[in-house]
Amino acid sequence: MNNNSEPARGFMRDRNFLWMLTGAITSMLGDQFTLIALPWLVLQMSHDTFTLGIVLALLGIPRALFMLIGGAVVDRYDPKSVMMITKYINTALLAILVVLLMTSCLSLWMIYLIALLLGLSTAFSIPAGTSMLPRVVAAEHLQAANGMMLGLRQITFFLGPLMAGGLIALLGDHATASQAGQAGLATTLHAANMMDIADKKGLAMAFFVDCFSYGFSAWTLSHVNMLDIKTDQQTSASKQSLLSATMSGLRHCWNDTMMRTCFLYWSAIAFLIMGPMQIAMPLLAQQLGNSAGVLGLLAGAHGAGTLLGMAMSSVFPKLRLGSLGSTILLIDTLVALLFMPMGLIHVAWQGAAILLAIGALGGYLHVAVFTWIQRQVPPAMLGRAMSIFMFIFMGISPVSAALTGWLMHSLSLTQLFTGSGALLIVIVAIALLMSPIRQMRDAGRAI
Repeated sequence: MNNNSEPARGFMRDRNFLWMLTGAITSMLGDQFTLIALPWLVLQMSHDTFTLGIVLALLGIPRALFMLIGGAVVDRYDPKSVMMITKYINTALLAILVVLLMTSCLSLWMIYLIALLLGLSTAFSIPAGTSMLPRVVAAEHLQAANGMMLGLRQITFFLGPLMAGGLIALLGDHATASQAGQAGLATTLHAANMMDIADKKGLAMAFFVDCFSYGFSAWTLSHVNMLDIKTDQQTSASKQSLLSATMSGLRHCWNDTMMRTCFLYWSAIAFLIMGPMQIAMPLLAQQLGNSAGVLGLLAGAHGAGTLLGMAMSSVFPKLRLGSLGSTILLIDTLVALLFMPMGLIHVAWQGAAILLAIGALGGYLHVAVFTWIQRQVPPAMLGRAMSIFMFIFMGISPVSAALTGWLMHSLSLTQLFTGSGALLIVIVAIALLMSPIRQMRDAGRAI
């Protein structure tokens, strides 16, 4: 028993890991403030779902497109140096946003530019962050350290939105919000006067919290000493061109029938559910109370559900209805059925309860799918395969969000939820009847 607890005690006594952990948790928590504040700010300024879609696309698409380049940069240079630079950039961008917001000088084109730059910066910070931990803790402590980081990350997904929504609501001008709602969309779209933006002080404080978190995490990262790790793969990666390495990974995933089928299926999920959710959540919060606090509650419920689902996956790792593939299809059907009635709810707790259930189902699959990919892909291809997997959700979802924002000029929120859920059921049925997904197994190759 002492031997089992020794790894945990070992890396928890490591000053390097503690410095990194402190900064990472602070930064991840701060990110949730911007994820709540930014869409709320855009809706307050424009009351236009297409504008919100554009901002989300500018934030997400560059991040996805440049992520592979970011990985190549991290492989060639020190990931700590890359991470430090991105933290300084994000600190400056958020500080500028706070000043512009508080001085009523902010315009939509400025938000577009800031979102674009934040997306580009994140394209480099994500691969840098995922490359840091093996260079900070000893190899025998890596699995335990990874488990702790992932668990705490999910906790920030739960607590962060609740804290952000509560802060914005606490400091917000609710009278202004009510007046803006009564004035109608036409007046707001015509003027977009910053002095009439509801929750301006609360939004500025939310962005400041994220700004501080980046600055603080840069300071903690400066105290981290990197382990000297040199591998043959790193030497090879520095010699191989980015284009040839990327194409090799794409060919491998495409030639694997099961991998290709799953990636196409998950692309449909990202397009039909993940993208519309980015638009639907702020709109639902407006419908249920026109409060950032409601948005925080909804996002926090989804984060709590995801954490619960991951915990269930750890306690019941072999719980399946037949194969892994059939379990995936069943869970996605349940998600679709839960998704469809969300436009009909009238109180916040109902939306929170549904999102809690959706998050739990998705969190359970999250662990199973990641484990399957790790077993399905050769180690030499794993990094590129995971980059493609991340691109599916970070690249397709923002495009879907932008399209959803445009469609919301002609659709109601009820139609959006019902239509997306119904289309997901159709995709599940097609996958069940016409694809090999149901043959997926937890270990080994199905084909």
